[in-house]
Amino acid sequence: MTSDVAERGTGDDKPLPQGVELTPLDEHFREDPYAVLKGIQQRTRVLEDAVLKRFIYTDHDDVKEILRDRDFWSDPRKANPGTFTRQFLGRGQAEDEEPSMLLMDEPGHRRLRSLVSASFTPAAVEKWRGRARAVVERVLDGIDGEEFDLIGQFAGPVPTVVIAELLGIDAAMHADFKRWSDLSVKVGFNPFATDEEHEAGEQARVSLEQFFREEIARRRENPGTDLISDMIRAEEGGDKLTAEEMVRQCNLLLVAGNVTTTDLIGNGVKALLDHPEQWALLRERPELIKNAVEEMLRFDSPVVNSGRIANRDIEIGGCPVHKGESLNTSLAAANRDPKVYPEPDKFDITRDDTHHQSFGGGRHLCLGAHLARVEAQEAILGLMSRFPNLAPGKKGHTYHAIPSFRGMSQFWVRA
Repeated sequence: MTSDVAERGTGDDKPLPQGVELTPLDEHFREDPYAVLKGIQQRTRVLEDAVLKRFIYTDHDDVKEILRDRDFWSDPRKANPGTFTRQFLGRGQAEDEEPSMLLMDEPGHRRLRSLVSASFTPAAVEKWRGRARAVVERVLDGIDGEEFDLIGQFAGPVPTVVIAELLGIDAAMHADFKRWSDLSVKVGFNPFATDEEHEAGEQARVSLEQFFREEIARRRENPGTDLISDMIRAEEGGDKLTAEEMVRQCNLLLVAGNVTTTDLIGNGVKALLDHPEQWALLRERPELIKNAVEEMLRFDSPVVNSGRIANRDIEIGGCPVHKGESLNTSLAAANRDPKVYPEPDKFDITRDDTHHQSFGGGRHLCLGAHLARVEAQEAILGLMSRFPNLAPGKKGHTYHAIPSFRGMSQFWVRA
C-alpha cells in the first residue's frame, strides 16, 4: 500500500503508529486504545503496519466484510512467511499440526464445530443460567471488606468456576485453571513475548493438556452430564471427536472463555461506575441487563482485534492486498465507528442499536458468545444486588498488557 493511501484526507504529518504502538504493551494504547484508533480512523481507512507485517482495518463495514467472508483463511500455515499471522499466531506450530478450531479452515472447522456446537446454542446455555447465578452468589459470599479488587476477587473467579463446573472439574483445580489459562493467553497472543515467557506458557499448555487427557479417560469410564461427557457422546453422521480433538476443545474453551469473560465483566462494571447515572438506571431497571451487556461489549470490547488471511489478491477499503497477507480487523475501532453509531463514545445502556463486532463474525463467530453473555448478565446483576452503592476505590485500576485483549489486572472498588 502506498503512503498516499495511508495518509489521504489529512494534513497531519505525524507518522501513524506502528508495531508495538498498536498494542497494550504501549502505555498510551493500553490506557486508551480508542484515542489511538480514532486518530487512525480519521486519517486512513487502512493502515499498513510495516513492523508487524499486517494490514489494519478500522472501518466498521470493512471489518464486517472481512470477518464474514467465508473464503478467507484463518490457518497461520497459509499466511505468507514473515507476515503477522504466520510469524506470531503460527509460532511453534508444526506444518503437519492442525491448529485449534479458532484458527482452523474448512472442512476441518465445519466438522469440529458441528460436533460441539449443540452444547453452546442459546437454548442449551440458558439451562446453565441457574448454575452461573449460584457461582456468582458463592463468589460474592467470599468477599469481605469495604474495598476489594473486583478482578481478583470477583470477575476473575466467576468465569473460571463456571467453566470448571460445566466441564465437571473438581473445585480444587480452579486456581490452577486460572493460572494456566492466564499464562496461555498472555504468551499465545503476545508477538513480543520473551523466551522466559514462552517457556512458562509452554509449561502451562502441557499441564493443561495432560490434565484434560486424564479427565477424558475418567469420563469415558464414568460419563456424566458435563461438557466433557457431551463431547465424548457427540456424533455427527457416524463421526466422533478424537481424544486429541477433545483436549484442544477443552483447552480452547478454558483459555478463550476465561480471560475474555473476566475482562467483559470488569470492563462492564467500570463503564457503569464511570457513568453513575447508568449504574443507577440499571439498578432501578434490571430488565435492561441484556441490552446493557451488549452496550458494554460495543463500548469496551474485551477482544480488541481479530483477523483473517487473504486467500486471493483483493482490494478492501481502497487498498490492494496480496494473497497470503494478514488482514487485522480492529473490533474496538469498528464498534465506535461514527458513521454507524450516533455518539459512539457515549456509554448508554438504553441505546437502540447495540450491535457490535466483539464476537467476530462469519464461520468463526465466537462459539461461547451466549455463555459469555449469561455469565456477564448474572455477574453484574448479582454484584449490583449485593453492593447497590458500589463505587471506584481509592487504589484505582491497572490495565493488563496482553495484545489483542482489553481488560484490567486490578480494579479496586468500594462497597
